[in-house]
Amino acid sequence: MQNNVSCSIEGLKVYFPIKTGLARRVTGHIKAVDDVTLAIRRGETLGLVGESGCGKTTIGRAIVRLNEPTEGKIIYGGKNILEAKGDELRELRRKLQIIFQDPYSSLNPRQTVRRMLTEVLTVQMGMTQKQALERTGELLSQVGLSPVYAPRYPHEFSGGQRQRVAIARAIALQPEFLVCDEAVSALDVSIQSQIINLLMDLKEQFSDMTYLFISHALNVVEHISDRVAVMYLGKVVELSETEELFTHPAHPYTQALLSAIPMLAGREARERIVLTGEVPSAGNIPSGCRFHTRCPFATERCSQEEPVMRECAPGHFAACHRLDP
Repeated sequence: MQNNVSCSIEGLKVYFPIKTGLARRVTGHIKAVDDVTLAIRRGETLGLVGESGCGKTTIGRAIVRLNEPTEGKIIYGGKNILEAKGDELRELRRKLQIIFQDPYSSLNPRQTVRRMLTEVLTVQMGMTQKQALERTGELLSQVGLSPVYAPRYPHEFSGGQRQRVAIARAIALQPEFLVCDEAVSALDVSIQSQIINLLMDLKEQFSDMTYLFISHALNVVEHISDRVAVMYLGKVVELSETEELFTHPAHPYTQALLSAIPMLAGREARERIVLTGEVPSAGNIPSGCRFHTRCPFATERCSQEEPVMRECAPGHFAACHRLDP
C-alpha cells in the first residue's frame, strides 16, 4: 500500500439476502455495494455522493465493521480489517469512528453526555474517572459546547447541539479516520455551516485525520471535500479532484446531479438535465451499464457491455462508453 493512502477498498461487495415464503428461503440478493475499489488518501476529505440507496452509507458502515462485506478487502494500516478479531478489532475501532446521520437516534437517551463520554474514555483509553471527567470538559469545549452541559440528556439539546455531542463522542478516542454519514443533512442551514466549519477546524488541528464525507448535498461536498466519488446503484461511476469534477463532469449521471444544484447570482448556470424513469432495484440490476435505463445518451452497447473506469483527464476517472478513444 502506498504511504499516502489511509484506507484502500478493493473489490468490495456487500449483498443482503432477499428471503421469501414461510421457509424464508434466499431467492436473491440486494447488491448494495457491487465491486467497489477506492483509495482514500491520508489527511484528505473524500466526498461520496449519489442518490439515496446507491450504497454510500453501506460503504461507510463496512469500513467501521458495522456491515460485514460479502467479498473484498478493506486495507487499513497495511492489514485487511475484515479479518481483524478480538483486541485487534477493538484497537481498529478506536482509530475508525463514525458520525451518524441522526444524532438523536445515535445517542443513548438514558445516558447523560458526561456518562457517554467518560465511559468511552475509561473503557477504551484506560483513563481514571477524574481524567475522563477533565477530558469530557475539554471535548465539549472543542466542539463549541459549554462543559456545564455535561449532566444533560440528549433530549435537552437542540439538533445542532446533539450533533456536536455526537462529534465529541466520535473524536474522543482521537481517531485517524472519521466517517461522516450525512452528518449535517438533518440540520438547519445555519447549523450546517457551524458543523462543517467545526469539522474543518478539527482537521486543521489533527493534520493526519482523514474524512469520508457521505452526503447528497453537493454544495456542502464541494465546500469541504478534496476529492469526490460519485456512486450509482452500488458502483463508483466517477472520481476526481473536487474542482475538476464540478467544472468538467464526465459521466452523464454526474452531469445530471450537478445540474440540479441551485446556482447563486454571478455563477454560470448549468443546463438543467432531467432524468426520466425510476432508479432500478438493487435486487435486479440492469445488464451492461446500470445507468443506461435513464441515460439520455444510451446506445445499444450500453445495454450489453458494462463500462470500465477510464482516466479522462489527469486524476479524473469515469466509467462511460462515451469516453472510449
